[in-house]
Amino acid sequence: MRFIGSKANLLNNIDVVISENTTGTESVFCDIFSGTGIVARHFKPKYEVHSNDSLYFSYVIQKATVENNRKPTFDKLRNIGITNPFKLLEETQIQILNYNDDSYFITKNYTPHDNCERMYVSNKNAARIDFIRKTIEAWKSENLLTEWEYFYLLAGLIEGVPSVSNITGTYGAYLKQWDKRAFKNLEMARLDVIDNNRRNKSYNRDANELISELEGDILYLDPPYNARQYAPNYHLLETISKYDYPEIHGVTGMRDYEDLKSPFCMKSEVANAFEDLISKAKFGNIVMSYSTDGLMTATEIEQILKRYGIEKTYKMYSVPYRQYMSKKTKQTECLYEYLFYIKKDIPQKSIFDFVKSNNLSVPIVSDTKKYIKSPMNYIGGKYKLLPQILPLFPKYIGTFVDLFSGGCNVAINVTANKIICNDINEKIIELFKAFQSCTVSEILYKIKSRINEYNLSKENENGFKEFRDFYNATKDPIDLYTLTCYSFNYQFRFNNELEYNNPFGRNRSQFSERMEKNLVAFVSKLKNLNIEFLSKDFTRINLDMLTPDDLIYCDPPYFITTGTYNDGNRGFKDWKLEQEKGLYRYLDEANKRGIKFALSNVLEHKGKKNNILYEWAEKYNIFYLNNDYSNSSYNTKKGESKEVLITNY
Repeated sequence: MRFIGSKANLLNNIDVVISENTTGTESVFCDIFSGTGIVARHFKPKYEVHSNDSLYFSYVIQKATVENNRKPTFDKLRNIGITNPFKLLEETQIQILNYNDDSYFITKNYTPHDNCERMYVSNKNAARIDFIRKTIEAWKSENLLTEWEYFYLLAGLIEGVPSVSNITGTYGAYLKQWDKRAFKNLEMARLDVIDNNRRNKSYNRDANELISELEGDILYLDPPYNARQYAPNYHLLETISKYDYPEIHGVTGMRDYEDLKSPFCMKSEVANAFEDLISKAKFGNIVMSYSTDGLMTATEIEQILKRYGIEKTYKMYSVPYRQYMSKKTKQTECLYEYLFYIKKDIPQKSIFDFVKSNNLSVPIVSDTKKYIKSPMNYIGGKYKLLPQILPLFPKYIGTFVDLFSGGCNVAINVTANKIICNDINEKIIELFKAFQSCTVSEILYKIKSRINEYNLSKENENGFKEFRDFYNATKDPIDLYTLTCYSFNYQFRFNNELEYNNPFGRNRSQFSERMEKNLVAFVSKLKNLNIEFLSKDFTRINLDMLTPDDLIYCDPPYFITTGTYNDGNRGFKDWKLEQEKGLYRYLDEANKRGIKFALSNVLEHKGKKNNILYEWAEKYNIFYLNNDYSNSSYNTKKGESKEVLITNY
């Protein structure tokens, strides 16, 4: 795509600047003026990427290629006989008989006919654009596309339109004679999608507003540098992407863009906008590209960067960069693209306490906002301890094995090339597999249909019992999740026949808005992970498949505590001394093979001591965790626990 100020030719230079000034341990990269997303996509294999642009058509492309990690499979379309949606959209025979049909917005307003002189696209391509856009929207409304499939198809259309547009570069004006490219048939782009196995995120926001909500390691800035506003220059792509039938005006059919005017394109406002952005940035490394003919001078930029960054780390690089040449000029003036770098001293958002054990320190952090919470209330879940546990994991993990995955709080938040979740409770594994195979919309539809069907609420116990009987007869995993939402303490509890027997959660339990948000976030993340679910006894997870790059994480039933998951009365194997010692032998064998492990457990609980754990753990590293976050004292009192993480690395 032709785009004002595209950095396609500067990617290697940006890469060099980042490599020279960072340590290689950085994990989060933000491209806050993303445009076509070319920089964000370039760095996606290396980092978790956050991208943003105020233009919606840019956001569409980012959603399809930056936030999304998988090439869509279009399973629902295949089920109705559409095996190749691109071919159908490009080749279906269409004929527009009425050029003033309001529903064919592009055809009516941007191709020449009796009531329109605009020559942005040919008649046949205008009709094709409208047909494709309307069809994609119809598929979405009929629930035939996942979120990623919708944005992928739409991005393919947006990327295809410039190749047949009758323009010199932007949509600020059209050519008065047809360029030969305008006579080509519109072809949608088949965009490449890189799976970096990370939780990328794309935004459609004003950069100066969004910056306060973001934090990370590397912030890349590519703001507008001259007085040309982007919104009017790409108004046609914006209208195609939104397809909102806007009021348009003027010779070029411009949509209103008052809300999208950027202060970076205004000489009187650009310096203040830039300073505001830098002052708010919570990123350790800032890299910025800017042209020598920009509205700000290099001196102004340097002063602002040094005002908020570490002055001695400031650097400026000059890269020869040929000015955009129109068809009407032979000008070959060589400008320079500046690349600026500075490091910022960013204080930690959370307060850290440090507790020493075996000469090792563990950070005690209470901020869990950046982590995804399991939608299940599974006893022993580690969500609140994630800020303490995850920093203690190796920086690189090939395969992460969650040996007792439970509610999956740890696995869903870990960064690894592959994740294996195992739990002997086949019911919860069946549920995760259902979450994995169904779309978010399908899951929510099933949940809300059951709620309506049985009139489930915090007060209707009879409806709950009828639904519980229905589940025990049919065993649908999504129904099980819905059932737990109205159960006492939201727990998974079964009798020895594996029938769900948790009582009603009167006046407390329901499928709340917060639970829905947790579920959507969890399932969305799940679909972007290379994750496998197993239900085996832990001893059957073969160590032969693991290497020293891998990590086994264990959160077993605690030997000196009692819960419904380890009492032996719920249809699942109980946890006794035999199992406790068997786990130690399993981890010792992993250690002999050089495989890393981390074990969550309690050394003491309500006055009881796990003496065999004390003895076994002496040969490894013990990190004491603050399990209530109230203070940093670990003198166990009555009713308290000494929660630990034991590692062999």
